[in-house]
Amino acid sequence: MKHASSFAPTAGPCLARRRGYHHGNLREALIEAARQLLAEKGAAGFTLKDAAKLAGVSPAAPYRHFKDRAALIGAVSDRGFELFSDRLRGAAETGADPADAFRKLGEAYLAFAAEEPGYYEAMFDAEAVGASDHDAGAGAFSILVAGLTKAYGEEAFGGADPRVVALNVWALSHGIATLAAAGRLPRGPGVPDPSEILSSGVDALVRGAGRD
Repeated sequence: MKHASSFAPTAGPCLARRRGYHHGNLREALIEAARQLLAEKGAAGFTLKDAAKLAGVSPAAPYRHFKDRAALIGAVSDRGFELFSDRLRGAAETGADPADAFRKLGEAYLAFAAEEPGYYEAMFDAEAVGASDHDAGAGAFSILVAGLTKAYGEEAFGGADPRVVALNVWALSHGIATLAAAGRLPRGPGVPDPSEILSSGVDALVRGAGRD
């Protein structure tokens, strides 16, 4: 704990090379190249030189905008959290009532993780977090806290801070998304889908908090 129409257009290697790094375009080309590499190879699987090559620029060019690889991944993370927050906000607004809106938040979380692996990888990369001077996830987390409180009511948490409960919900969501990406969730007839697993897990967390 940023929506199909809000996603930045994907620029493949050929497009990036055609663009080169005309004034004002280099930073975006490098962010897109890093997003692709993160999706394909993970945070540990590429260098700044690899990102430069995919963007169609010289190995020295990235240093015009990023002091190192961590700074580049941090920029991808920031962009990812912006898109993620937009996705969550949009999902909540389609809910028929607070409970339905919160369920849609969970579905949107899992969908974003599955559909945008490059952004998602950057958003939770320790190197990127260390390179940032702000909490890029604060906006998304505030949406989660608000949705949780509206869905269940503060009295449901037995006096526990809703932010603590929300943090547990975020951890559960991240775990399910990670297991799903790795193909480690059970499959087969009668097995609930990831969003149903998340929903039942959240209910158990809230009930547990209410008993404290």
